[in-house]
Amino acid sequence: MSDSAACYVLDSFALLAYLENEAGAALVEEILLNAKQGANQVLFSLINYGECLYIVERERGLLQAQMMIGLLDQLPIEIVEVDRTHVLAAAHLKAHYPISYADAFAVSLAQQRQATLLTGDPEFTKLQHLISIQWLPQR
Repeated sequence: MSDSAACYVLDSFALLAYLENEAGAALVEEILLNAKQGANQVLFSLINYGECLYIVERERGLLQAQMMIGLLDQLPIEIVEVDRTHVLAAAHLKAHYPISYADAFAVSLAQQRQATLLTGDPEFTKLQHLISIQWLPQR
């Protein structure tokens, strides 16, 4: 991947839209295909990974959540571990903006990596001045 390649952060909205073939899935798929070819980079916070897992397990059961893990392992997505700096940045965002704690990790990762957040979640509207956002259609 070149130094000028685009970098994207997925939130749970974007990943679930892709996995469930909802509105916006085609755009997520295009970005993932480009990442597979080395044209861009796709990041996903470990916290958002856990968020997707609990949502899928709650709505569809443990077997589906386990299948999702297998699928994610095959996608060109870098799962970003959480360190103290990331936790402090996310906590600061959560303290000042009406977003979920998991969403604060997606924003913090986008800030740290100067990446574009890919989402359709209207909760991020109030953070457009902090990060670049590429909007997916809402469900």
